[in-house]
Amino acid sequence: MQFIGVAWYGDDASFNGFISKHGLTFPQVSDDPGDVFTRFGVPSQPALVVIHPDGSVDQHLGALDESQLTAWLGSPGA
Repeated sequence: MQFIGVAWYGDDASFNGFISKHGLTFPQVSDDPGDVFTRFGVPSQPALVVIHPDGSVDQHLGALDESQLTAWLGSPGA
């Protein structure tokens, strides 16, 4: 499983500050035009989108703590 963070909008300082503040170590991309969000039908942040090997997509809107994330990723259909 690979995680990629996608930021919808903001300046570079805010983008990099968020990454530093939260100690994010997985790849991050900026999506100022919102193309990635549009492609996967994400209406707002925070959100989590899982793209399965078969191309199906699951989406969760809102923040998840570690235990919620573990449960969601381990649940059927996620």
